[in-house]
Amino acid sequence: MSTTAPMAEAAIPAPTTQTPAAPRSRRPLVFGGVALVLAAAGTAYWVHSRHFEETDDAQIDGNISNVSPRVAGNVSAVYVLEDQKVKAGDVLAEIDPADLEIAVAEAKAQVAQAQAQLDAEDPSVPITLASNVSAVSSAGSDLAAAESGLSAARKDVEQFTAQLAQAQANDRTAQLERARSEKLVGEGVVSQSDFDQRNNAAAASSANVSALEQALAGAKDRVRQQQAQLVALGSHLEEIRTNAPRQVATRRASVVMRQASLDVAKAQLAQAERNLSYTKVVAPVTGIVAKKSIAVGDHVAPGQQVVAISQTDGLWVTADYRETQLERMRPGQPVNIHIDSLGVDLRGSVEAIGGATGSRLSVLPPENASGNYVKVVQRLPVRIRIDPSQPGIDSLRIGMSVEPQVVVQ
Repeated sequence: MSTTAPMAEAAIPAPTTQTPAAPRSRRPLVFGGVALVLAAAGTAYWVHSRHFEETDDAQIDGNISNVSPRVAGNVSAVYVLEDQKVKAGDVLAEIDPADLEIAVAEAKAQVAQAQAQLDAEDPSVPITLASNVSAVSSAGSDLAAAESGLSAARKDVEQFTAQLAQAQANDRTAQLERARSEKLVGEGVVSQSDFDQRNNAAAASSANVSALEQALAGAKDRVRQQQAQLVALGSHLEEIRTNAPRQVATRRASVVMRQASLDVAKAQLAQAERNLSYTKVVAPVTGIVAKKSIAVGDHVAPGQQVVAISQTDGLWVTADYRETQLERMRPGQPVNIHIDSLGVDLRGSVEAIGGATGSRLSVLPPENASGNYVKVVQRLPVRIRIDPSQPGIDSLRIGMSVEPQVVVQ
């Protein structure tokens, strides 16, 4: 009996206390307050959305300059580190200039050689001109002398022709006198001395005729000779006159060629000097060294990216808005830009609305015409200009997350 009594007591449940239920009259008030708060929040959101369009899919954007050397060679010095600020014109690295200095010396020698060849060739044009004038004058003089010789030879022919005619007439007379004397000497009318005198006169007259005939033939030969010489000298003069301009043109072309060779040599020298200046790799813009992939001893080549500089000037915001948010968005509308990392707000304005959605500009754009189509609200990039000269703008970096809020009304 003593052992069962405690068990009976343990089986008896302990009394529980119950909180009284809330009065039914207070429940409508709670529900009404909640509904009022929700309505107020909805109204506030509706009023806010009527005047602003915002997104958290936005970031600071800017230009990143990928610097590469313009000549090949071994790196002899590097002057920058990653995350270091640089200004436009600062030397980032140097390339060993020994080979390029040799190229400059060789180019200078080629310029000197081309200049010497031009100096030697340049006087040939006036020399050729003077020589041609002299040759034309000499050939003209020879032609005039030949014409004078022909005229004299023709006059000799005329003179010898007249003398021959006279001598022939005298010879006929002398021959008649000799024939009469020969008859009369046989009859004893004329003395032997008179006959001998007339006979000798007839012989001398015949000899004179023969001499004049030979002289006339020689004069005619001289005429033919002078005529042939005159033709040859005329042809020679015409040849000189025809070839003189060609010779001058050839000399001038040679001078032009020498001048062109000199210009080419000077251009090669200028290029060699420029290549020598390219041994200093300089920063093209002001910014921060975002990435450096160059070290002393590296062999670099043109086009090889060695330094990436993130520009800190001219930054903007690229915000990807849903297409349903662009209905009332226009370029020029003011924008409030909240910078997440800095906790500050900056002013800006809408500069441009993108020309294509992000999906279309992706590497693998979707093909809605194939397979099952599910409509997805697309996003378009909106470029937002940041007003300059604002506190904190120097701390902006490309890629920072921001939340722009466009005032659309």
